[in-house]
Amino acid sequence: MTREELTLAIRAAKAEKKVTWHEIAGAVGRSPVWTTSACLGQSSMPAEEAGKLVSFLGLPKEASAVLQECPTKGNSLAIPQDPLIYRFHEITLVYGQTIKELIHEQFGDGIMSAIDFTMEVEKVEDPKGDRVKVTMCGKFLPYRRW
Repeated sequence: MTREELTLAIRAAKAEKKVTWHEIAGAVGRSPVWTTSACLGQSSMPAEEAGKLVSFLGLPKEASAVLQECPTKGNSLAIPQDPLIYRFHEITLVYGQTIKELIHEQFGDGIMSAIDFTMEVEKVEDPKGDRVKVTMCGKFLPYRRW
């Protein structure tokens, strides 16, 4: 079973069982963001969590080993075509330099980790139309001097 085949199988099982990513995350014991990322092939799962996912979704046993493989993350350099994903790309195009300046002003020369990192996606109800709230929290990593 390839990673791509497993992702399709996970999506099919999710639809068949009529469960949400939040429910799958609850069964695995991790956050919805991390669990979804692992299900879509962008993170690897420890054996115990892979077993929980395989059991919960009724996936073939060989899926557990595939879930534990180290992934190739963010493997596309193309501009995203999906409108929602493109909006995040657009945010970095429009506000990337601003974010960089503000981080450097507050922390110094360095980056925000995408490894020591958490993210939450929430729905915020608003009478003018519901809003999407994305909170990203990454460890600051100063550049080393040697």
